[in-house]
Formats: sequence, C-alpha cells, structure tokens
Amino acid sequence: MREKVYCANCEHCEVIRIFEPDNSKYVLRVKCSKKRWAKRSGEEKQYKYFTVARRVQQDCPDYAPMGDSNPYIKNLRRELPVKDEIYSMQEGE
Repeated sequence: MREKVYCANCEHCEVIRIFEPDNSKYVLRVKCSKKRWAKRSGEEKQYKYFTVARRVQQDCPDYAPMGDSNPYIKNLRRELPVKDEIYSMQEGE
C-alpha cells in the first residue's frame, strides 16, 4: 500500500495572500508552486488556507517532503483555523 502524499508537507506548497480590491485586507490561500493543482479549465487552483491539511495526492512527480508527515499533518489539523481569517494590512507591509 502506498503512503499518502500530503501536499502540506511538500516544499512546493506555498501560502499566498489574496487581497481585497482596496488592498487593505487579505485572506490566506495555498497553491502549488509546480502548478500541480489545476481546474478543468486549466487555470491554477488555490485552496483555502485551513483546508491544506486535507489536500492529498495519490502520486506526484514533484513531491519533495519536508520531513515526517504524520506529526506535522496532525498538528496542522489541530492548529489551523476552521474558517477564513481576514487580515488587515499593517503600515509598512
């Protein structure tokens, strides 16, 4: 049986900011820097920050683990917020 490939434990999984139109607030999203997550239209898919611990692939040729996934994924599931958090831009950011 193959071990699950957790995207959150891959070095290509990156957190990005998605800004509101006025650039004063943002939410966090996650994307694959190798563009392995795509919509049917071919457009790049981004996931909500708090769902990344559940993102699993059966196989990924670009998977580059950052360590033992079991404790890391368990911690993410416990610590990530359960819904979007809206962040405000601080002066100087």
